[in-house]
Amino acid sequence: MTGIHHVSQSRKAAASGWIGSALEYYDFFIYATAASLIFPQIFFPSENPTVAIVASLATYGVGYIARPIGAFVLGHWGDTHGRKTVLIVCMFMMGLSTMAVGLLPTYQQVGILAPILLVILRLIQGFAVAGEISGASSMILEHAPFGRRGFYASFALQGVQAGQILAAAVFLPLAAYMPTDAFNSWGWRIPFLLSFFVIVAGYIIRREVDETPAFAREDQRGETPRSPIIQAIKLSWPDMLRVICMALMNVIPVVATIFGAAYAVQPAYGIGFAKDVYLWIPVLGNMLAIFVIPFVGNLSDKVGRKPPIVVGALLSGLLAFGYLYAINIKSVPLAILLSLLMWGVVYQGYNAIFPSFYPELFPTRTRVSAMAISQNIGTTITALLPALFATVAPPGSANIPLTVGAIAFGITVIAALAAVTARETYRIHIDDLGNPTAVPIARADYDRQRAGAAHGAAAARI
Repeated sequence: MTGIHHVSQSRKAAASGWIGSALEYYDFFIYATAASLIFPQIFFPSENPTVAIVASLATYGVGYIARPIGAFVLGHWGDTHGRKTVLIVCMFMMGLSTMAVGLLPTYQQVGILAPILLVILRLIQGFAVAGEISGASSMILEHAPFGRRGFYASFALQGVQAGQILAAAVFLPLAAYMPTDAFNSWGWRIPFLLSFFVIVAGYIIRREVDETPAFAREDQRGETPRSPIIQAIKLSWPDMLRVICMALMNVIPVVATIFGAAYAVQPAYGIGFAKDVYLWIPVLGNMLAIFVIPFVGNLSDKVGRKPPIVVGALLSGLLAFGYLYAINIKSVPLAILLSLLMWGVVYQGYNAIFPSFYPELFPTRTRVSAMAISQNIGTTITALLPALFATVAPPGSANIPLTVGAIAFGITVIAALAAVTARETYRIHIDDLGNPTAVPIARADYDRQRAGAAHGAAAARI
């Protein structure tokens, strides 16, 4: 493979990962937005508003319960049949289940059947998304030039942020300009039905991606495992445990976009943010994150993966207190400012790095399985937090920012400690990744190879 051809493949893989992640996470997050803003009223009506809020947010968590199961199945598929195949499967499952949510009858129309069907479709969503980030991250990482893996892999998460922006952006004009009755009856369905276009666009993009050289070499040598899950657990369980703990950092987006939305918008809490105003808070944070992510990914190629993760974890955990306090005092400008700091900047120290750091901890033959299983177990734990937050800090309770903020900060400390105990990976060659005894190449040699990769990328643009 020529240098220019290799750079072209690297860019193609990064672009495919970016667009695919954006489209798939658009599906996932329009559900999250609706669970906070509208589902308590139309799927879980109750005389007790706390019960309705807890039930609706619990369905958000149900999607994460299915993720470990999907991780086992889709991780196995990605390590035995290739990264490209599993990503296309994920796309179709996610798109079809999301469209179906937009066609569901409400509780008033069919009673208890409505929330039951909603939960089933959310389970399918969670199953499908379980293979997305691990498959996309592995694909980009294995195509990326040495010394540039952090930069290229960060585009998978940049796509996720773009998907969240798109999800909120679709709701913004609906919430702002539609009459409340119309929005509650049929307007909320529009974002879900638009997933038809997600399916078409995603398939067109992902069918053009080549299989990665690292997986192709394993396949040609006959080294693709029959049971990658068993091998992953047997050989890499300490690193899988570290990833589970680091993945608990999902508590920050949970605070920012799920519980924060319910706290600010739901009438029972008495804060009274307008729906369309509150939707701008995570949108602005994500817009800033899109610019920050590649910068942090590139920084990790210079200083290593661990420093940005540790700093990002601890500082974003501290900022969670301030963000919830800003909502508590009903200050929209302060909430936006702290969202930009916590979600848009500091959290990206973790968010931009894990797409390279997680797969670098595991060997090629078990990479997708090991990352998918461990990451999804961690995120499943945090996805149960919105319902927990609403239970321990229900409407009418005192010190909601302190209670929820303390739980969030404690979780980010656990994630930071897990990162501290992991080995550094940024100067280890792709074929040596996952080997605990692998020796990083000398810093001078690494800098020289990294400069060569950057020069090749510049030459390919000419």
